[in-house]
Amino acid sequence: MVDFNRRIFLRGLGGAVVAAPFLGSLFERSARANTAPKRTIVMFTPNGCITNKWFPAKLDGELTAADLMPTSLAPLAPFSKKLLLPRGIRSMNEWTAANNGAGKGRGQGNDVHTQVMAAAFTCQPVSPNSNDPFSFNSATKFNAMPIGPSLDHVLAQQLSPTGDPLLLNVAGQTRTSPPNTISYSAANTIFSPVSAQQAFSQLTGLLNPAVPNADTWALVKGKRIADIVKDDLSRLSRRDMSKADKDKLGAWLQLINETAEMFGPLQCTQEVALKVGASTPIAGGSQDDDSDAVTRKAGASMDNADVHSAIAVLTAACNANPVIFLQYPGGFVYKGLGIDVDSSGLAQRVGNASMTGPCLQNVIADLLKIDGYYAQKFAFLVAMLDSIPEADGTLLDNSIAVWMNEFSDGCAHNLNNMPIIQAGSGGGYFRTGRIIHLDEASNATPEAMLGRSLAQCPDDSAGTADGVNQETGTDPKFGNAPVNKYFCNIMNAMGLKADAAGFPALDGPASEVTHFGYSDRTTDFCGGAGAIADAQIHDPGGFNALEA
Repeated sequence: MVDFNRRIFLRGLGGAVVAAPFLGSLFERSARANTAPKRTIVMFTPNGCITNKWFPAKLDGELTAADLMPTSLAPLAPFSKKLLLPRGIRSMNEWTAANNGAGKGRGQGNDVHTQVMAAAFTCQPVSPNSNDPFSFNSATKFNAMPIGPSLDHVLAQQLSPTGDPLLLNVAGQTRTSPPNTISYSAANTIFSPVSAQQAFSQLTGLLNPAVPNADTWALVKGKRIADIVKDDLSRLSRRDMSKADKDKLGAWLQLINETAEMFGPLQCTQEVALKVGASTPIAGGSQDDDSDAVTRKAGASMDNADVHSAIAVLTAACNANPVIFLQYPGGFVYKGLGIDVDSSGLAQRVGNASMTGPCLQNVIADLLKIDGYYAQKFAFLVAMLDSIPEADGTLLDNSIAVWMNEFSDGCAHNLNNMPIIQAGSGGGYFRTGRIIHLDEASNATPEAMLGRSLAQCPDDSAGTADGVNQETGTDPKFGNAPVNKYFCNIMNAMGLKADAAGFPALDGPASEVTHFGYSDRTTDFCGGAGAIADAQIHDPGGFNALEA
C-alpha cells in the first residue's frame, strides 16, 4: 500500500487538523520531474443519454473543440486537448427481453437496473440468478448482488491509506440497495457512501458532531479556513518550495475556502449534510456566460453537485485518497432545470417505469437538458482539477477523471456503444486530445455509431416508445469492445500489481493487470455464473491504442 507519511497537515487553534495538498518539492529535491501521485475520479450517471446528441460525429482522430460544440459535451470544449473519448466500448451483463437461460439473450434475466448497476464496475454476474426478465421476485429483481468486488475497491485495496475508496452520492444518500449500488467491497457486500459533511470533516477536522471544537464554531460563524489554520499556513508558506507548489497551495486554499462557505452558515448538525444532500435541487451550474470556457473563480456559485466534486478535488489534491467515485441519483426530479418528471421515467420516454407506452410530451428536450447538465458538472470537475498546479502540469494531468453512464440509450437499456469520456492522462499513461475507435472490426460507420436514441419519440414527442424490443439503442453488432480492457488500462496507469494469471492482486508478482471480471463477453453472463461453460476473459490486456 502507498506510504502516506509525507502528507501535510495544518493545525487550527481549536484542534482541527486540516489536510493540505501534496507538495512534491518539499520532499523530493532529487526527482523534480514529476513526483505527483496519480488519482482516479469517476463520475457515474444513470439512465443513459440521447446518443445522437452526446457523441461527436467523428469516430476516430484528433478531438477538437469544434467536434464537441454541436453536442451535449459542449461544456467540455475548452479542455479538448486533455480529453480522451474511447468509442465502441460495451459494458457487461446487458438486460434483454430474451434472457431466458437458453442463450438467446445478452446477459442475465434479473432486472434492467439491478444487474447492470451491479456489473457496471465489477464485470461480474449477480446472484441469485433469474431466467425471467419480467419476474418481480424480490430475491432476483431487487436483492441480487455481484459475486465479486468493484473497480473502486480493487484500486483502493492497493492504493488507498484505509483500503477503501471515497464514495459520494451526489443526492446525499448514505444508504443504498442493489438497484442503486455501484460499489461492492466484496462478493454480495454493498459499500455505502459517506455524506459530504463526513468527507469534509475527514479533510478538515471540522463539522464533526462527535468531536466539537472551537474551530468548528468559528467556521459556522463565518470564519475562513485560511484564518483557522493561519499560523501553520504561514510557517508552511515560508518553506523553500517550488513556484508550482506555491501556486498549488494558493489554488487549494481558494477551493477549500469556497467549499467551506457552503457549510459555514449552518449549525454543526445534520442540517449540514442536508444542505448538500437530497433537500437541495441538483441544478444550476457554474458556466461563465461571458466566455466559452468553464471557469472556477472566487465567489463562483456551486450547486450541491459541485460541492461534492469540490470535495473530490480537495481529497485528490491532499493525497487523502486516490480513488474517488461520485454517483448521481437514479430517479431524480430536476426541478431546477424546469423538469417535473423523474429522470428514470424520462429515460423510459413514457414518464414512469413502464417500458412501453405513449411518448411523454417534450421528453427528448428534457433528456437533453439533463445530458447537458451532467456535462456541465463534469466540466466543472475537470476545471477544478485543471486549476490546481502540480509538478510540471496540473492536478488534472496526473489524474484519470472518467464520466461513465449506466446505459448507452436509456430506453433500450443497451450497453454497447457506451458513452464514456475521460479527462487527464494519468501522469502521461493515456493519449489525450483524441477520439479513438476501439471496435474497428465491426466496420461501423460514424452515422451508425451515433446511435438511434431519436428513432422513437422525436422532438415533437409523437409516437410510442418501446424499450422491450430495444429499437432505440445502437445496433448490437456495433460497439462491442469490452469495458474490462479499459478497466485494465486504468489499473495499469495507477500501477496496480497482478497475480500470475493477470488478475489484480495485492502484493502480486506481476506488474501488469491483464484480466478483470468474470468475462469480457456479456453473452457469457446468460444464466448466471457457470451457466456458460467457457466463460472467461477471452481477450486479455488493456487497449494498446489508448496508451501514449
